Amino acid sequence: MTFADLGLDDSLLDGLDAMGFEKPTPIQEQVMPHILEGKDVIACAQTGTGKTAAYLLPVLDKISRQEFQHTSALILSPTRELALQIDHAFQGFSYYTGASSIAVYGGGDGQTFEREKRAMTEGASVVIATPGRLISHLNLGYVKFNQIDFLVLDEADKMLDMGFFEDIIKIIGFIPAKRQNLLFSATMPTKIRELARKIMNDPFEVNIAISKPAAGVTQTAFVVYDRQKPELLKRILTQRTDPSMLVFASTKQTVKDLERDLRKKGLPIRAIHSDLSQEERESVLLSFRSRQTKILVATDILSRGIDIDNIGLVLNYDVPGDAEDYVHRVGRTARAETTGEAITFIGEKDQRRFSDIEKLIERVIPKTEMPADLGTGPAYEPERKISSGKNKRPLFRKKRRPGPGGAQ
Repeated sequence: MTFADLGLDDSLLDGLDAMGFEKPTPIQEQVMPHILEGKDVIACAQTGTGKTAAYLLPVLDKISRQEFQHTSALILSPTRELALQIDHAFQGFSYYTGASSIAVYGGGDGQTFEREKRAMTEGASVVIATPGRLISHLNLGYVKFNQIDFLVLDEADKMLDMGFFEDIIKIIGFIPAKRQNLLFSATMPTKIRELARKIMNDPFEVNIAISKPAAGVTQTAFVVYDRQKPELLKRILTQRTDPSMLVFASTKQTVKDLERDLRKKGLPIRAIHSDLSQEERESVLLSFRSRQTKILVATDILSRGIDIDNIGLVLNYDVPGDAEDYVHRVGRTARAETTGEAITFIGEKDQRRFSDIEKLIERVIPKTEMPADLGTGPAYEPERKISSGKNKRPLFRKKRRPGPGGAQ
């Protein structure tokens, strides 16, 4: 099947041709005909499968054909990075159409807020927004969403994980009840089902390769003591020749420490985390996309919000707290049927969590031997309980006082 076989408007086909898109991915092939027919859709697929185009192209097709003069589509995303990624994709697909878009997200200055306000009051074809920032605009009363034709929830599971359920319900109160709903998610937990029942009308459902890293990812792991991690990381990054490498750590403080230490060792590295301003984050991402920065170290803020080709290595400095987050981190490499590698450092206290990941993806990830000069790591025994020290027996017992009558 080609995109032309789907009957898309010529202006969209021209844009796809200019971008080098020839045929739809499986998720696009399965959901686009139903969206074009006007059906509500729930699509569950792993990252890197082309979900963004799967909903943007049908939405743009209807906007192009019917020449809507109002804001026709509202797309909600969990993070500003993903909102910008969607907006960038929209700019490419819509190049030969008359459609316009605005990305609405937090973190900017007063001028950014005014620009967003102006775009929404003048009527951008598509508004792409994070829930919190959008509510700030809605509460001020000037946003008119009374003609919304499409509501798209992208990375719906992540939005619910971040506590946006009530915000989403509040936003839905501002838009027409009669509309087409599209829900895209990498996983399908109970709360997603609950949300779908509230907002959707007899949706068509598609599930593709849920919770599995792409086939092109080579996955390995090192079982390590925490003290071995810094040197092992430096050695791996120094020896690799990949044009782009992405390192994930679980806390922003670890990210900051890694950036400082690796930069001192002369490695071309930058960091991205929640303490940076939006302008700083965009600058870091632009540097990474353009290959000016070879190594990017980040928190999970980027695990679903970065779409960059040819990331050869994803390295998990820490095992993620949620098994699903592993899939999203690893999904940054081997995108669009390419290949890549994912390496994870498994600390002593991370073994049970890593075992949960292996159960989720239904495969045992090979454990690589540590370099001899770094010493051996701990044994991989995920079922063994690691004592926290809280319940240890005291070295010396206090003598019990005699009870009533001198009994002891």
